[in-house]
Amino acid sequence: MSVNWYFVLSIIIVSCGSIPKGYDEGGYSASVSLKSFETDFNLLASNWKNDANGLATLEGNIKSFSVLGAACGTLIALLINDRLGRLRSFQLAICLWMSGLFMQIFASGIIGLLLFARIWAGLGAGILTVVSPLYLSEIAPTKSRGMVVTVYMVFLLSFLMFGFFINFGANKGLPSDRMQYRLVQAIPLIPVGLALIGSFFLSDTPRWLASKGRIAEATAALERLRKSSQDDEALATERADIQDQAHHQTESLSQASIWTIVKEIVTDSNYRERFLLGAAVQTIAQWTGGNGITFYIPQIFKLAGVTSSDQSLITSGAYGAVKLVFTMLFAWCLVDIWGRRKTMFTGLWLQGLAHAWMAIYMSLFSDGSNKYASNAAIASVFIYAVGWSIGLCNTQALYGTEIYPTRIRSVCYAFNMMLHWFFQFAVVRVTPNMFVGLGVSGAYIFWTCVCAVGLLLLGVWAPETKGVPMERMDELFAGPWYMGWRAKISPSADPLEGTDTGKDIKEVTIERVA
Repeated sequence: MSVNWYFVLSIIIVSCGSIPKGYDEGGYSASVSLKSFETDFNLLASNWKNDANGLATLEGNIKSFSVLGAACGTLIALLINDRLGRLRSFQLAICLWMSGLFMQIFASGIIGLLLFARIWAGLGAGILTVVSPLYLSEIAPTKSRGMVVTVYMVFLLSFLMFGFFINFGANKGLPSDRMQYRLVQAIPLIPVGLALIGSFFLSDTPRWLASKGRIAEATAALERLRKSSQDDEALATERADIQDQAHHQTESLSQASIWTIVKEIVTDSNYRERFLLGAAVQTIAQWTGGNGITFYIPQIFKLAGVTSSDQSLITSGAYGAVKLVFTMLFAWCLVDIWGRRKTMFTGLWLQGLAHAWMAIYMSLFSDGSNKYASNAAIASVFIYAVGWSIGLCNTQALYGTEIYPTRIRSVCYAFNMMLHWFFQFAVVRVTPNMFVGLGVSGAYIFWTCVCAVGLLLLGVWAPETKGVPMERMDELFAGPWYMGWRAKISPSADPLEGTDTGKDIKEVTIERVA
């Protein structure tokens, strides 16, 4: 079967929307520790001998203000995503982020301008974390939806990993002046700029176009994505399902205000359950340590026994590589075969075990006297990376894009991503304080407990969505929330795959056992 290059390029271009978040957690976060950056922005410890707390606060603000901006960016996505469409929102978000990054690069020691620019760029990054996964989920065939959406995370973690190694190379090979950190921070402008140019050759998603009553455009977009003609039976079935959901509501999406949709989410028990489940997944994901740990991974490796700064940076790069490899394994081998539940719970178990060992290590062997215990602690950080990568790191984005109908998808996912960013901001800001107030072992005990709560709560609540068409998710959530674990899907052909198989299209049967 010939490759549909338009579909492939659509995935690649839109997945570049993850680069701002990924590089910020890896490349930018590490560049703040470069001597050239510290000198330019007066962050040298020798200049803060009498105010170590003030230095820590300033460093924390520089790292976390983009996260705060991203949280606000999700609210902007809430306002524009359904009005402008997924594609125009994507383009606007990139322009916001790129302008903010330019200001960061050329702030030249002006700390107030830097902090403003971090928030400004964060606005664009936050919009992208809403728009990009939604776009991917809405163009993906049901059978490969998990793989398509998870390409977003593959790109994110690729640039997170590259960021650590780029910093290591710059630290070793470039003079310690302004140009050093500017080059490091400017790297993501290249791929994201190319994605912006490429996006002008794409069309918006068929589901959004249909929700606006633009049926002819939706049909043309679907034909182009599936590389099929209007006479194709599978394409006709997918088109009919999309149009049915777009017209099923009492009002079309174009006539509904955000407040109207919010009221429907609150009053409709089916919508409400799905919204709360998406919020629970995001909350648990971040408070297991989530992305916040990545911001402090060089320091965490030092706590585990890695000694020099160079070794810590290299090990951090290896940590990013492990996350990337296992995210690719998740995307291409597990999520559409094992399903969402098995990967999510396997990941939570591994995270919990890794946190538990780090809690023991920091309680008993934190002086580094036991080399074997230190090696085990270092290994546990990598085990955590494996668990995070095959579990909630990817499931939080995938689950939130597929469980909602088109009518409420943008609003629900924007709120979920707002929680994601606010909680990530909270984790990034409080982790150093947790290490001081609870002790490092206490912080890890807290994260272990969150993993246990996640296993229990999501274990009974979260249904398996593998192979379920997005237009049939309401049936999957028809029963009591605490019986979600017993939702069953009978094997059948896929009515939304959109490929010319020549087989009869059968209805997917979904049963919720009360």
